[in-house]
Amino acid sequence: MGGFLGAGKTTLLAQAAAQLARRGKRVGLITNDQAANLIDTAVLQHAACAGIEEVSGGCFCCRFDELVSAAEELVRRHRPDVLIGEPVGSCSDLSATVIQPIKRLCAESFRVAPFSVLVDTRQMRTLQRMRQSLGGAAPGRFPQSVLYIYEKQLEEADLIVLNKTDAVPADQRAELEGILAERFPQVPYLAMSALTGDGVERWLEYVLQDAPAGQRIAEVDYDLYAEGEAALGWFNAAVRLRAARPVDVPAFWSTFCLDLVTRIQRELQASLAEIAHLKLRLATSGGDFVANLTGNEEPPYWRGTIVGTPQEASLLVNARVRIAPDDLQSVVRRCLDAAADGTLAVTIEALESFSPARPRPVHRYDAVT
Repeated sequence: MGGFLGAGKTTLLAQAAAQLARRGKRVGLITNDQAANLIDTAVLQHAACAGIEEVSGGCFCCRFDELVSAAEELVRRHRPDVLIGEPVGSCSDLSATVIQPIKRLCAESFRVAPFSVLVDTRQMRTLQRMRQSLGGAAPGRFPQSVLYIYEKQLEEADLIVLNKTDAVPADQRAELEGILAERFPQVPYLAMSALTGDGVERWLEYVLQDAPAGQRIAEVDYDLYAEGEAALGWFNAAVRLRAARPVDVPAFWSTFCLDLVTRIQRELQASLAEIAHLKLRLATSGGDFVANLTGNEEPPYWRGTIVGTPQEASLLVNARVRIAPDDLQSVVRRCLDAAADGTLAVTIEALESFSPARPRPVHRYDAVT
């Protein structure tokens, strides 16, 4: 299941696992990122799945052997009926580099479902980027190389999924459907809201049918693809927080999280650095809190509850932004110190900030197998 950064893949994984569990199915999940300390993995630990594995340090295509090992480990330990993988949001060419190799090399162990690619329909901004990418107009704050990845993801889909329809006006949704139907007339699509669960059952019925998978291979310019990935700064960090004095405000930690994400958003806006995806997850003994941002102009979406007034917390930060990695790191650390404001002791336990290296797939098939 593919889709660009912030398209809602993790939310769909959690919803799908819950619905399959209600059907009596055991589900294994595999997450993927360019670096460790992935929030998606931490969030999905609470999903209704039999087990979860993470492939980090590169996309599925560049870590193909690790992907197969993770799938085999889930089968060995948990015997799932269904495995669902979530690739890196900036990754494309998955049909040629992941689906075809699995079909050819792992046919005795796994049967591949039709390949879904999610599209975020929430904002007219996303629609405009689709127009720019598909119509060749001048790019916005993302360079054309980033939009190129977006387009190539759609070109290789067996099914396009219009996600987040609960938060988009009907006329914008119809306009986007028209663009997709014109550009990809042979690709079926369906609409859903992974957040509310509306349409998830229809999606499961489609992908679990005995239908061909990986029926399209896109022609990919790897120089342009690599340029698009390298245009984004990548930041993952694990942070330990401790209150300098006893916490006596019930909403202390959630307020801190929203303040932090707002500060980061404002600094990046001021720098004209376009946010592709920003996530925070704060975990305490009294629960956890997740804040999620998918653009410069959008308010953060958040969820979670923290009971009581715990004094310590662990914080994960994942950011993918069009900005130099060192500058991104400086912004996040500066905002973290400002949000802590002397009331929290901040300890950085792990930190990675970089631009993704050129994709080097282990396998690539030029034709559907």
